[in-house]
Amino acid sequence: MERSFNSVTRPISAQLLFLLITSFLKWPCTEAAAASAAEELLKGFEATPNPSIPFFQPLLNDSSSKFSFGFLRVNSTQLALAVLHVPSSEPLWLANPTTLSRWSDRTKVFFNGSLVISDPRTRMFWSTETQGDKLVLLNNSNLQIQKGFDNSNNVNVPTVLWQSFDFPTNTLVETQNFTSTMTLLSSNGLYSMRLGNDFIGLYAKFDSGSDQIYWKHKALQAKAQIIEGNGPIHVQVDPDGWLGMYQNGTTPVDIESFNSFQRSLDGLLMVRLEPDGNLKAYYWSGSSWVLDYVAIRETCDLPSPCGSYGLCTPGSGCSCLDNSTELSSGECSSSGPYSNDMCSDPKTQKNDIKVLRRGGVEVPFKEWMRYETTPSLEECENACGNNCSCYGAVYNNASGFCYILDYPIQTLLGTGDDSKVGYFKIKEGANKKKINSGLGVGVGLLGGAVLCLIGAVGFGSYKIWRNKKRVNRMLEEETGGVMSGPYKDLGSASFRSIEMCSSGHR
Repeated sequence: MERSFNSVTRPISAQLLFLLITSFLKWPCTEAAAASAAEELLKGFEATPNPSIPFFQPLLNDSSSKFSFGFLRVNSTQLALAVLHVPSSEPLWLANPTTLSRWSDRTKVFFNGSLVISDPRTRMFWSTETQGDKLVLLNNSNLQIQKGFDNSNNVNVPTVLWQSFDFPTNTLVETQNFTSTMTLLSSNGLYSMRLGNDFIGLYAKFDSGSDQIYWKHKALQAKAQIIEGNGPIHVQVDPDGWLGMYQNGTTPVDIESFNSFQRSLDGLLMVRLEPDGNLKAYYWSGSSWVLDYVAIRETCDLPSPCGSYGLCTPGSGCSCLDNSTELSSGECSSSGPYSNDMCSDPKTQKNDIKVLRRGGVEVPFKEWMRYETTPSLEECENACGNNCSCYGAVYNNASGFCYILDYPIQTLLGTGDDSKVGYFKIKEGANKKKINSGLGVGVGLLGGAVLCLIGAVGFGSYKIWRNKKRVNRMLEEETGGVMSGPYKDLGSASFRSIEMCSSGHR
């Protein structure tokens, strides 16, 4: 698989860093350990993590040994319950991605009808809250808690009380249903995938309390129609290389085809929501993951490819909205801590809001953005300036559309059209903090350099004094302790010549 799906665009949550594990170093130990795991867990089972295992401790295998459930080591000291694809050591599912346990003998996993993980030190507790008989891992990577057998239809099959397919994390695998009650969440927690009445939507969480949709795929309804009142839609990854959207029955209301569409593949097919907000599909070739589908093909169409207060220009890459700042470490220096109040303080009359104006910019995914129609740029700016929850606005002089940015400023699109003008608010405190911290570092470095210089001079003076004293003592011994004028001069001259020679041979 492309390692790009393990990249990040913003700081990663510590709870979800399992995606950053380098897989190829783990294959031999994972496969060897998985071979010894059980194929079902019954009531009374319990386990604790083995401190000598560096990556994955299997507890349960499917019958084909392609998938394994067990302890996944995260950041050396943390633990997650995970389902892995054994040949690639790639995590496909995580039990509780927002809260991890410690990799410690105090942490315990047990099955008492419920699958439970408990860490008394951190007070972490997670449970399926079921009353099942056994825990099994199916050949499609679905972890299930089963109870007895359902004989209501004279079919000797167990009743499924709980399954991991109903609680996806960032990945969907083939044959897995994704319904309107579920959410797919990127590993850094910034992006999510959800279903609407007739569409698949990707959403960004920009620390504003509400999600912004940035990609939408609506059902074409070519082979079947979505009938209002007939229930919500669901999607499924088809092994023949497409993402199908269904309402009822087996006829899809939409097909989003992959590169492998209607090709025979032996390896696993999966869809993943990446840390950059893109939705991608991959298939396992037997030795690596092969990219099979990309929802957002252009980098500048991603939700925030250049970070906060960034500018993405097609063909030119990333820069900053403020020409006086430089892009460093994927972020522009104008960005800082987000505030829910983008107005001046009326009590202190303190104006800590800086306004940045920039021509030739456009909002990304504007078809999903909120806008108003205003007769002028000034009125567009006023509409945002008087709104404390508005972070910025972009005005189109040609259409009169005033796009309101009610979330912290992310990446804008660069265009050659100066009739499209941006108005952006910046909390000055963030810049001052960066400037002051930079000044402090500079002063510290200067002070350190001065101290080093003083120390060097002092050490040199001490060395000169010590050597001079030693030479004088030698001369005193040769003259019986009498130091007359000529010998003092000789002593000084001799010392200086010694210092010069010794310095020349260092």
